[in-house]
Amino acid sequence: MHLAKLKVGVIGLGEIADMHISGLLASDDAVLWSICDCKEEVLAGRGEQFHIPEARRYLNYKEMLADPELEAVTIGTPNYNHFEIACEAVKHRKPFALEKPVTLNLREAIVLRDLLDEAPLPHMICFSYRYKSAIRYAKWLIRQGKLGEIKHVYGQYLQGWGLNEQLPLVWRFRRELSGSGALGDLGSHLLDLQRFLVGNVEWVMADADTIIKERALLEGEGKGEVDVDDFCHVLARLEGGVSSTMSISRFAYGRDNYQQLEIFGTRGAVLYNLEEEDTLYVKFSGDGDEVFRKVDIPEVFRVDQMQSFVNLVNGQGDGCDASMEEGYINQQAIDSIIASITERRWISI
Repeated sequence: MHLAKLKVGVIGLGEIADMHISGLLASDDAVLWSICDCKEEVLAGRGEQFHIPEARRYLNYKEMLADPELEAVTIGTPNYNHFEIACEAVKHRKPFALEKPVTLNLREAIVLRDLLDEAPLPHMICFSYRYKSAIRYAKWLIRQGKLGEIKHVYGQYLQGWGLNEQLPLVWRFRRELSGSGALGDLGSHLLDLQRFLVGNVEWVMADADTIIKERALLEGEGKGEVDVDDFCHVLARLEGGVSSTMSISRFAYGRDNYQQLEIFGTRGAVLYNLEEEDTLYVKFSGDGDEVFRKVDIPEVFRVDQMQSFVNLVNGQGDGCDASMEEGYINQQAIDSIIASITERRWISI
């Protein structure tokens, strides 16, 4: 039986919206139904670009969510809007895909988690790298026992755009609007990948700093304080005693979107690299390889995040999507890392 295409709205038309929209347009099971943004010129431009009727272009997300024909939404606004928009989506019973980090702090994450426990609704937290084929295949290999008992996880997520001193004081540099800096922006992904592949973080010790202390105000003259981390380095223990390190920075010269994860066990190891076209290298005991070898990833592990969201809403999820419970656990780890930085000690999660 042919199902009607799912009518999906996109809230927030910033950079991440490009991924949401392109995924929806590529799906045979969804239609880009409506769009929402607080900037009139952006809304008008995207509306014309994607042929969205003016009646389905919204400056106010509450009006958009009240549309009885709308069936699901993606939420890609700045962090400080995540909580209230997700709560409104639950109120209107609209399944949603929410960008990370889920909220500004653990208190908000608990409220949203409890709200969804009381009124269950299909939803996805957009930990995008769960949908990389190399990560999916690595998870399968780990479950097959190819690595033996895992001992170490080494993660890096490095970008270099923060080095530009001419960048103004955008929301990503302000704690009240972002919650944290590189930690929440990039580190949330590493934390999720660790959990997805290996297990929960139980202890953390962290160091972070702000390299450029002030940036030009967006409006008017003068400068304002940058009060979030430009880099964050985390030493952690995962469940089962696995030792982990994470290097996170927006000040890594020459790096664009460099992400690497190495996982070492007693009988094997995997090395995932995002910048090198979503690749996976492996070395297993008994294979006779002297060095790590690049593997061919089976087609079954190739998935698209937005198609996965559509499948989830249609009751066909594969069980690998992140729920609000996992978003809450991620936020709990972020807040614990911030506490470690502030108190300069190990923090138990």
